[in-house]
Amino acid sequence: MSTKSRLYFRSFIILLSIVSIAFIWLLLPFYGAIFWGVILAIIFSPVQRRLLVFTKGRRTLAALTNLLFIILIVIIPVILMSGALVQEIVTLFRRMDSGEIDVANYLEQITSSLPPFVVDALNRLGINNFSDLGDKLSQFAMSAGQFLTKQALNIGSNTFQFLISLGIMLYLLFFLLKDGSDLARHCRSLVPLSEDQKSHLFKKFTTVVRATVKGNIVVAATQGALGGVMFWILGVEGALFWGVLMAVLSLLPAVGASLIWAPVAIYFLSTGAIAKGVVLFAYGILVIGLVDNILRPLLVGKDTKIPDYIILISTLGGLSLFGLNGFVIGPLIAAIFMACWDLFPSAVQRQEEILEGEYSDLHATPVLPLDPPSNPPSSTT
Repeated sequence: MSTKSRLYFRSFIILLSIVSIAFIWLLLPFYGAIFWGVILAIIFSPVQRRLLVFTKGRRTLAALTNLLFIILIVIIPVILMSGALVQEIVTLFRRMDSGEIDVANYLEQITSSLPPFVVDALNRLGINNFSDLGDKLSQFAMSAGQFLTKQALNIGSNTFQFLISLGIMLYLLFFLLKDGSDLARHCRSLVPLSEDQKSHLFKKFTTVVRATVKGNIVVAATQGALGGVMFWILGVEGALFWGVLMAVLSLLPAVGASLIWAPVAIYFLSTGAIAKGVVLFAYGILVIGLVDNILRPLLVGKDTKIPDYIILISTLGGLSLFGLNGFVIGPLIAAIFMACWDLFPSAVQRQEEILEGEYSDLHATPVLPLDPPSNPPSSTT
C-alpha cells in the first residue's frame, strides 16, 4: 500500500470513529428504549418466523401482528404492575411516616425476644445499641418514603418523556421485527472476522440474550409471585411491594429472594408467631428456593454455559453500572468475553499458519528449467 493510500485509509478511519461516537452520543438519551427494542426483537424473532409462514411471507403484516402480541403480553402488564406498585409503595411509606408502621418497634420486639447467648454474641461484635439502630432504620424508611412519594407525585411531569421512549421502542421494534434478518446479515458482513468466528459470536450473543431475559424473568416472576402470595396469606403489610422486591432481588442467583422472606420469618419467630415463622421458613426453602435451584440452571445456565458465580458477579456489576438494564448487559458482556477467549487459540493458530505461509513463499527458491529451450529464438542481423 502506498503512502498516499495509507493516508487516505487512516483519514477515513478517523472520520468513521468521529461520526460513530457522535451518533452514539446522539442516541444516549434513549438508550434504554433502543436497548429493549433490540432485546425484544431478538426474543420474539422465533415468533416472527412462524408468523411469516402463517402470513405467507408478508413481513409487514407479520411484524404488526407480532408487535400487537408483545404489547398485550409484555407492555400492558408491566405498565399496570408498575402503577399498582407505585401506589402501594406510597401508601406503605406514608404509614411509616405517620408512625402507624414503626420499624424501631419491630426491631425492639425482635431483640427483646433473642436468647441471651445471641445477645452476648452481638455485644461482642459491637452490636449493642439497638435503639439507635432502630431510629436509623426509621429515619431511613421515612426518608425513602418521602423520596418515593415525591417521585410518585412527579410522575405526571415525566409522562411525556415516558411516552416518547415507549413510542421510540415500539417504532424501532416494528422495523427490527420486519427487517431484522436483513439488518443482522448486513451487520455480520461488516464485522472483520472469519465466518466461523462471526457465527460463534453471533450465536453466543443471541443465546445469552434469550436465556438471560427469559430465564431471569421467569424465575423472578415465579419467585416474586410465590413470595407475594404467601406474604398476603400471612397478613404481611404491602404484600405486592415485597413480592416485587423479591422478584427484583431474585435476579441475583442463590441469595435473591431470601433477603426478604428470611428476615420476616425471623421476625415472626422472635415475636411469638411461631406457626407463621415456621411456615414461612419452610415455604421459602422448599418452594421459593426450589424454584431458583431448578428453573435457573434449566433456563439460564444450561443455554449460556456460564458458571453460576460468573452470572452472579456479572449481574451485580451490570446492575451497579447500568441499573435495571444491567441484569441483561452484565451477563451478556461476560458471555462475549468468554466467547472471545474461547476463539483466541484458534485465531492465534490461524495467524501463525498465515505467517508461515508468507515466510515460505518469501524464501522459496525459484525452479529453473533443466533443459534449454528446444528452439531458441534466432538472432537477426
